[in-house]
Amino acid sequence: MLDSYPDLDPEAGEVLTEELHASDDVLVKAFALGPDAEIEPHEHEGATNVFHVLKGSVVVTRDDEEATVTAPGIVANERGAVHGARNEGEEQAMLTASLCPLPS
Repeated sequence: MLDSYPDLDPEAGEVLTEELHASDDVLVKAFALGPDAEIEPHEHEGATNVFHVLKGSVVVTRDDEEATVTAPGIVANERGAVHGARNEGEEQAMLTASLCPLPS
């Protein structure tokens, strides 16, 4: 099957995630954020992390910046940038995160 996107249905305040692809050099994960849910700010020192907003809107944080990104949208978080996302809307938001290269 070529399309293997998961069916994720989070409750308010809940983040559901599923690994979509993992290889020696890239990891792609799906994130479904219920209303008022948050991916806590974090960093990947040795890897770039790219968010692809697929559904809804999320407030993305990167270091000292913050912006609302509405689907379809993309945010590149360079190596070492502290980044996260939260859903301030009343509907579910969906995004994928691609991480590469994978930390050793």
